[in-house]
Amino acid sequence: MSESTIRRFLFENLNIRGALVHLGDVWQQMQVDRNYQPTVAQLLGETAAVTALIAGQLKQPGRLTLQLRGNGPIQLLVMDCNEQLQMRGMARSNPVVLPAPVGDLLGAHQGGQLMMSLDMPDARQPYQSFVPMVGDSIAAIFEHYLEQSEQQASRLFATANSQAAVCLFLQKMPDADLRDPDTWNRISHLASTVKPAELLELDAVTLLTRLFHDEMASHGVRLYDPTTVVYHCPQDREKVSDMIRSLGRADAETMLAEHGEILIRDDICNHVYRFSPAEVAALFEQTASQKLH
Repeated sequence: MSESTIRRFLFENLNIRGALVHLGDVWQQMQVDRNYQPTVAQLLGETAAVTALIAGQLKQPGRLTLQLRGNGPIQLLVMDCNEQLQMRGMARSNPVVLPAPVGDLLGAHQGGQLMMSLDMPDARQPYQSFVPMVGDSIAAIFEHYLEQSEQQASRLFATANSQAAVCLFLQKMPDADLRDPDTWNRISHLASTVKPAELLELDAVTLLTRLFHDEMASHGVRLYDPTTVVYHCPQDREKVSDMIRSLGRADAETMLAEHGEILIRDDICNHVYRFSPAEVAALFEQTASQKLH
């Protein structure tokens, strides 16, 4: 499996920054045993690449969650990533999803929304923002979101296949126009010529050289060391045990009577937890013993 990294870069004399996100092993692990339809997988992969990009800008401990939620054939795309770039995600859709415009797939015109949640350890509750889905692609939706939230012109180009999910990001920094009023338009135009195959197959140096050869020769570009992104979805049976305890013994025993076991599914990590009657009894006996002592 190929690595998963973020490589940031800066056109030092043009006041334009950017990044190339390439998710290889992380994206492949997210798809294991999911059986996503190709259209669903592509949109989820593109969302994963953009989420890594945004989470990579967190300056302090926190967890970023991005959700695209609507009433289309794809009801939910969700990605979760912390400041250590440990990420996970999932999609929820109809059994069959045929290719269609992104807005139709996500139900953007039937009240679909992009939700961003940032959970910081010291905050009483997560910061949340909701915005309409504006754009005809995942890249365009998040490009609009970034421009609204950061008040800086931005460009995003994203694609994904079964092996990798990638996005190229550019952002105009303050005072860029003071150096050359046409710089942003010129760089944006060059970036817009990028092909999906180039994003998926070329390393950062080769891609930037191919797209911005003259600009790099004239002004130079600073390419920072790559930052590693990892898939993080460990099983946590103790957390699920606590959830069953919180139900109370009576409700837990009612569930056992109906189903013969308690089954908890962790959708975002694709884990299934099963508890037999004996295991459930042991949970409450342990709780009772702790209260006595």
